[in-house]
Amino acid sequence: MSSSPFQFTDEQAQQYLEQGCLLIPDYLSSTEVSELLQETYKLIDEFDISTHPLTKFTTENDGEHVGDDYFLQSSDNISFFLEPGAFDSNNKLIKPKEKAVNKIGHNLLHNPVFFKETINEKAQQIVNKLNYKDPRVLQSMIICKQPEIGGEVPSHQDGVFLFTKPQTAMGFWIALEDCDENNGCLSYLPKSHLNSPITKRFIKKEDGKGTEFMRLDPKESTPDYSKADEDYKLLCCKKGSLILINHSVVHRSNLNLSNRSRYAYAFHVIDGVAEYDEKNWLQIPYTGGSQFQKLDLKI
Repeated sequence: MSSSPFQFTDEQAQQYLEQGCLLIPDYLSSTEVSELLQETYKLIDEFDISTHPLTKFTTENDGEHVGDDYFLQSSDNISFFLEPGAFDSNNKLIKPKEKAVNKIGHNLLHNPVFFKETINEKAQQIVNKLNYKDPRVLQSMIICKQPEIGGEVPSHQDGVFLFTKPQTAMGFWIALEDCDENNGCLSYLPKSHLNSPITKRFIKKEDGKGTEFMRLDPKESTPDYSKADEDYKLLCCKKGSLILINHSVVHRSNLNLSNRSRYAYAFHVIDGVAEYDEKNWLQIPYTGGSQFQKLDLKI
C-alpha cells in the first residue's frame, strides 16, 4: 500500500512561522531512511582514518567553535569530523572508527543518495509555501550522536552560522533514528525567533586561517539562554520525521549518554536573492548566495 503524497499545508506553514520550529512526522518513508543510513554506513566504512588530521567538531565552554583548514575546506566536499569523547587525554583515539565520527559534511549533495532526498518535490513545496524566491541548499551533513559519548550542542541560532541579509536560513533536520530525551533529541525555545535577534556571526578570519565569532554590535552582549532551561520544548520524534528550524529560533541538543545512537541528516536553505557575503565561513568559492545548489526540480 503506497503512502499518501506529501502535502505541506497552510496550517503547518503558519505554525512554523509562529513557533520557529515545526515537527512533521513521516517525511521520509522507512525505505528512504534505510537508504540514507546504509549510505552513511558505507561512507564511514570507506573513510580512511589513518590519513585524517583528527579534526574534532567541538564547541568550547564559552561558545567559541573550533575551526581549522580542514573544516573550512569541507564546504564543497564530504569530510569527516570526530567526537571529542572518542579521544583520551593524550589525543589518542579510544573508540572504533564507526563510533568516533561526530559529523559527515558539509556538502553531501555530491552523493546521489543524499541528493535525491534533498532536491525533490517535498522540499520544493515547503520553500515555495514559505515564499522563498530563489531557494539554495547548503551545509548538508550527517550528524551522529554516538552512544555514550555523543556531545552536547549548546543553545544557538542557525543565522549566526549562515548569515544573510535579511535573515533567510532554514534548517531541514531529518531523524534517521528515533530521538528522545535520553539519546539527545532536539529542543527549542518556542517563539524565540520573534524576540531574539542575531547578535553575532561566525566568520572566516581575515587572514583566512581559521574562524571566529564577530559581534554585530560590540556594545551588545550575547543573551544567556541557559537560564531558560525549563522553557525549552523537547522535540522527541520517530525516524523519518522532519524538523524545520527558523534561522533565529534558539535550539540545542543534549548529551547522548544512552547506549543508542542518534543519527540525523540535516541541510539548510537560504534565499539566493538575499545578501550572502565573503565573511561567511562556508564558500564555494565566494560568488554570493546564488553559488549554492538550486532547489529546483528543473535542473
